[in-house]
Amino acid sequence: MLSFLGFAMVAVFMYLIMAKRMSALVAIMIVPIIFAIIGGFFTELGPMMEAGVENVAMTAIMILFAIIYFGIMIDTGLFDPLIKKILQIVKGDPLKIVVGTAVLSMMVALDGDGTTTYIITVSSLLPLYKRLGMNRLVLATTAMLSMGVMNMTPWGGASAMAMASLGLDSSEVFIPMIPIMGFGLVWVIVAAFLLGKMERKRIGVIKLDDSEKTKLDDSLTGTLDYKRPKLVWFNLALTVTLMVCLILDFMNLGLLFMVALGIALLVNYPDLKLQQERLLSHSRNALAVVSIVVAAGIFSGIMTGTEMINAMAETLVAIIPPVLGPYLSIIVAFLSAPFTFFMSNNAFYFGVLPILAQTAEAYGISAAEIGRAALVGQPVHVFSPLVAAAHLMIGLVGTEFGELQRFAIKWAFGTVTVMTIAALVLGVI
Repeated sequence: MLSFLGFAMVAVFMYLIMAKRMSALVAIMIVPIIFAIIGGFFTELGPMMEAGVENVAMTAIMILFAIIYFGIMIDTGLFDPLIKKILQIVKGDPLKIVVGTAVLSMMVALDGDGTTTYIITVSSLLPLYKRLGMNRLVLATTAMLSMGVMNMTPWGGASAMAMASLGLDSSEVFIPMIPIMGFGLVWVIVAAFLLGKMERKRIGVIKLDDSEKTKLDDSLTGTLDYKRPKLVWFNLALTVTLMVCLILDFMNLGLLFMVALGIALLVNYPDLKLQQERLLSHSRNALAVVSIVVAAGIFSGIMTGTEMINAMAETLVAIIPPVLGPYLSIIVAFLSAPFTFFMSNNAFYFGVLPILAQTAEAYGISAAEIGRAALVGQPVHVFSPLVAAAHLMIGLVGTEFGELQRFAIKWAFGTVTVMTIAALVLGVI
């Protein structure tokens, strides 16, 4: 009975959000409550939901402050010198331009927001692609490959959802994945090199005159009142220090980002009014992710408290051939690509992943290992028509979904394969 209720709850949840009958935020709270009541757990709902929300509280805090921090860094113009330097280096060489696209999009994608990454990357480099007659699909593919790897950061959403649904923290899921992300980014550079080589062979190297270089350079960074070019070295040092502290893992990530954000706001925007404007400008992105994570606490709390998750796992263990059990983490790594392509991250990480993790425990595979494996499919996920930022990219470069997917999907699966192999070699899965 519990197993049937659990699978029915997941099916209803996934249907409602994939058919757009209900928002993910509402479905992830209301659906488990209804099924818990059907199962006779009405009087126990409160403690279950409290326990679930408490488990995800620090993850939600970390995401909130991380999104705002990186948004502030972009506002200050931290990446503007990088953009200008890339243009100085690439000149009219398509190969250098594509590799520069990869580097720029990786840096901007640190904030974990695909919308921001695509807007900054495309607005900076599309004029150059147009001038040289380069394939805009190369620009879109390269930027989205970078975003696919960087989307694995906790403040990007995927890791946060995996941690929230499994009740784990960043030291168990995200920190071990950092070297794997490194291998993924190396592959993105390799892919950019190969794509750039193809473009160089097709159109050759084109010489730009000085007036064109100046025009392109001036179009990149406007004179906005919240830019802080004189503080770029301070902001870079602060961000590097934050990343080092993150890797050392001596303090909770949420606390690290809280302190870093406080310093960044105090130094860059001492004026209270401007400070409030910057905070408000990034609150929408932060709220969208944080609210889902907190609401997911109800979902995971009910799944665990009612023991539906245990019953569902026992059912799967009975179905899965024993010979495949020990390889479940590898299977999850590859399945996460099509799963997160055809369904939203919410549906996969909150509906499917907990069941897979509980099933894996029967074969001696930890929930943390399954959580890491489930992140590997993100480079394919970003090309899904279910991802709003992907539609933005389509509009920015002026192409169609089918055309982009045919061109890019093999490169995205290449990223998944490279990261899976790296994870196996390094013992992360």
